[in-house]
Amino acid sequence: MAMNIVLHEPEIPSNTGNIGRTCVAAGARLHLIEPLGFRLGEKMIRRAGMDYWDKLDVRTYLDYEDFLQQNPGAKIYFATTKGQRLYTEIRYEEDCYLMFGKESAGIPEEILVKHPDRCIRIPMGKDIRSLNLANSVAIVLYEALRQNHFADLQTEGQLHRLRWS
Repeated sequence: MAMNIVLHEPEIPSNTGNIGRTCVAAGARLHLIEPLGFRLGEKMIRRAGMDYWDKLDVRTYLDYEDFLQQNPGAKIYFATTKGQRLYTEIRYEEDCYLMFGKESAGIPEEILVKHPDRCIRIPMGKDIRSLNLANSVAIVLYEALRQNHFADLQTEGQLHRLRWS
């Protein structure tokens, strides 16, 4: 099982780097829809992703149509502050796609209006415009993983020097 994180035209390299690291930890694929606000080789993206970037399954697409053509039948959930359903009200399937928009504008409304039943939101205070993109990805991704019993992920930790009593 592998979840899929889709970033539609991400702008900030450190966010994408953090999301890449989260994807590696969660066993998720990262899909990047161009144009990107940075080059994938930039220091900031690699610094934020630490030494995990080479372990990341990352795919890039020329635009949204290219993404759809290369992932036919993808079950996509669209994370947006405009969504009418909470992210916790969805039953996420294995191998579903969780899409997030660019930091300055989100996912284009032309895409959202075609999928109102799959637009999800994270609750937040009235005066807050949005959460940080990397945080939003982590919140929704780990809910999807929880619902799928954290399949293929290590769920128990071990101490390095001492033992649990």
